[in-house]
Amino acid sequence: MAGSQDPFQNFQDQSSQDQNSKAQIADQIAGDRRDHQDRIIVPLDAPTLEEAIALVDQIPTVRFWKVGLELFVSTGATILAELKARQKRIFLDLKFHDIPNTMAGACRAAGRYGVDLLTVHATAGKEALVAANAAAQDGAAAAGNPPPRVIAVTVLTSISPRTLAFELKVPLDLPDFALQMALLAQDSGLSGVVCSPQEAAHLRQICGDRFLLVCPGVRPTWASANDQRRVMTPAEALRAGASYLVIGRPITAAPNPAEAFARICEEAAG
Repeated sequence: MAGSQDPFQNFQDQSSQDQNSKAQIADQIAGDRRDHQDRIIVPLDAPTLEEAIALVDQIPTVRFWKVGLELFVSTGATILAELKARQKRIFLDLKFHDIPNTMAGACRAAGRYGVDLLTVHATAGKEALVAANAAAQDGAAAAGNPPPRVIAVTVLTSISPRTLAFELKVPLDLPDFALQMALLAQDSGLSGVVCSPQEAAHLRQICGDRFLLVCPGVRPTWASANDQRRVMTPAEALRAGASYLVIGRPITAAPNPAEAFARICEEAAG
């Protein structure tokens, strides 16, 4: 009959739409996981070059690795070259804290390595922070590398309010001190800060969307806090405004690190 519709054709059309919808949802979930892979930084906490390389190769899906003091002192720049050869992003977490001239020299040298993130302590003061940031850019430019993003440590996540008040004698509560250090870093031209996820929401509101917030002290729901005093889950930290999450032992100390990393990416996306 003219103008009549084929019920079977309608069923096929609806089925096709449902399949397309499911495919779009699946693509979105996969995209979310890839996005969170880029936002999770894993500390390469190994004492030797051989152990570090073995860990990197054990978790090929990790794209961003943090190199700290122990490994860098043990291996020097060799570990950075190994990571670059594997096309990994590098967070060089050496937390420079010295007089301005010394910090500038160290950051200039670090800029030559082609790292993506580099840390200094905010408590070094504005003169040192400005000098360090400028020197890091100069070092990168001289080596033909993209400029690193220099970020400041506000308060170590192992520092409790009691430690801040009674041992360090700082006359501010912990959130306010972290805020003041973040504002100092921003005023000095730095790209962001390392902060506890507990401070992320407030810092994001005050410092704006373009300011990087790199948050350790993040633990999945199934992991212990270890020596971190101020922790959140991955999903909570991202909702609070974190740009990057630093998650170590729940991944690197797991029986199956690659599986643990995948599980955390899923939890963060949820």
